[in-house]
Amino acid sequence: MTMCTTVVVRSRLSLSGLLVAGLLSAAIVFGAAPAANTIVQNSVQALQRDWQAQPQYDKFERDIGNHGSKTYQVLMISGSPYKRLVKVNETPLSPDDQKKEEDKLKRAVEDRCQESPSDREHRIADYQKGRQRDYEMTAQLAQAFDFQLDGSRNVNNRTTWLLQATPKPGYQPPNLETKALTGMRGKLWIDKTTYQWVRVEAWVVHPVSIEGFLATVEPGTRFELTKAPAANGLWFPTHFSERSKAEVFSFIGHNSSANQTWFDYQPADAVQLPACPAGNLTGAH
Repeated sequence: MTMCTTVVVRSRLSLSGLLVAGLLSAAIVFGAAPAANTIVQNSVQALQRDWQAQPQYDKFERDIGNHGSKTYQVLMISGSPYKRLVKVNETPLSPDDQKKEEDKLKRAVEDRCQESPSDREHRIADYQKGRQRDYEMTAQLAQAFDFQLDGSRNVNNRTTWLLQATPKPGYQPPNLETKALTGMRGKLWIDKTTYQWVRVEAWVVHPVSIEGFLATVEPGTRFELTKAPAANGLWFPTHFSERSKAEVFSFIGHNSSANQTWFDYQPADAVQLPACPAGNLTGAH
């Protein structure tokens, strides 16, 4: 991975941590809106609930790029996800390509069933490391931003509060991932009934230097996320888009983008996976 790409990925991870959060329901006294900072402070419990539950669900993911789209079935297999290609440019795979993907899935299940305990631990730890980074990032929200209520809005058929987020003066980011927050502003549309995030937008308003990479995240970097009810009162991401702009060594520019949609969340054990080889008792899920 190039230095510049690493910066973009880290920035994306920072914002994905910010974007995937959910907000806990708080008491509303005599119909008055709670204070914005109270809403954010109480968000940790909702984040924990949805964050902890998400690995228990399979889903479909559509990635849109410059050359079209690819749709995957994302299956949780023995503690980490596996992506099985099912469509290209919204067209189902040919029978031959479907067979190839089925064979890949079968090999993946066999490999995970037969891996050593240490290999399995390492694989799952890599997956959980990224998830934990996102969780820790969200915990920084109350310290990194000041929030102001800006009235009510109807978004995706939900009645929401609109919150404006601005950098908090004097905020000291604890690591490189959180440093991107110091140059950002955002808007949050929060469901009045569940206190979940319905829509989030965030953008860089002034350059942020990442000293460890001799790079700068520039204005023009923008992120957007929408969430929706998925199952059992849980809210999961449904769409994420970003445009990233970075500069390395003050003269090498780099732009990137992402556009992802997730849908049809299902409990992980609802999908019948290939069986583990005879003699292996671990199982695939």
